[in-house]
Amino acid sequence: MKKFINDVSQVENEMILGLVKAYPQYLQKLDCGNVVIRSNRKENKVALISGGGSGHEPAHAGYVGTGMLDAAVAGAVFTSPTPDQVYEGIKAIAGDAGVLMVIKNYTGDVMNFEMAAEMAEADGILVKQVVVNDDVAVKDSLYTVGRRGVAGTVFVHKIAGAAAEKGEDIHKVQAVAQKVVDNVRTMGAAIRPCIVPANGKPGFELAEDEMEVGIGIHGEPGTHREKIKTADEVVDLLLEKILADIDYSESEVAVMINGAGSTPLMELFIINNRVSDVLKEKGITVYKTYVGEYMTSIEMEGFSISLLKLDAELKSLLDEKADTPAFKA
Repeated sequence: MKKFINDVSQVENEMILGLVKAYPQYLQKLDCGNVVIRSNRKENKVALISGGGSGHEPAHAGYVGTGMLDAAVAGAVFTSPTPDQVYEGIKAIAGDAGVLMVIKNYTGDVMNFEMAAEMAEADGILVKQVVVNDDVAVKDSLYTVGRRGVAGTVFVHKIAGAAAEKGEDIHKVQAVAQKVVDNVRTMGAAIRPCIVPANGKPGFELAEDEMEVGIGIHGEPGTHREKIKTADEVVDLLLEKILADIDYSESEVAVMINGAGSTPLMELFIINNRVSDVLKEKGITVYKTYVGEYMTSIEMEGFSISLLKLDAELKSLLDEKADTPAFKA
């Protein structure tokens, strides 16, 4: 294993410390663990908290700031944060308007966030939640009951965060977050796995001429592997599954081409070139496109495609200002 780290046991802590030192105008770290809150917190609004295992940077702490999250909680690499960590994050940002938890659909995340919510509710804090399950590749896995939450989570952060920043009440913020969940779909593929520092070895192995289809974001294998194809052929394979899952016909969409950690921007733009052409051929209008690393899997060499079906409300909220370390609009 070759990585620029110091102590395997300190990877997550040193990462968060370095992030906060890079962006003190946006972020503060709580003393209770790897919990980051917004420095320029806005009062009298619904507060948003999200998180999960480390290794997905810039998610989730990179999205703490104006128009997105108020807190993010980081567990160990690819491991859910503890209920106590989430509880401390909720307490740090809670106001009279309440707190919305954005949870990716992994069994540990759902369980630990819900336990934290019960603790906060015992303190009189109003807590609601949405569970993101945008992955179309896998129905049930070692990590989930139902579909996994992957890169489409960033759209939930952005749009629900915008609604909260505008002063909508918690029921409205939860409803618009759920609307995003209901209308976003994602699928990915990889040609090289990642190495979790504590394990020191790849999560799966691929021959030089193979690719893994249907990857998640925790270094786990996908639905199957096959011989590597051209970029256009891989895009067609993934889009076929996404477009079969929801009716995007005659719709406007937001597109996210998400790098898994080690895929060059050159390749991501080649992928987007094909995505744009296919959607145009199918009469689907691209309203906005995001290309880059939004929800990574350490150094996995792969990508995912997310499509968010838009209506007037979602378009308006997508256009609202966001100012965070990793996302600006």
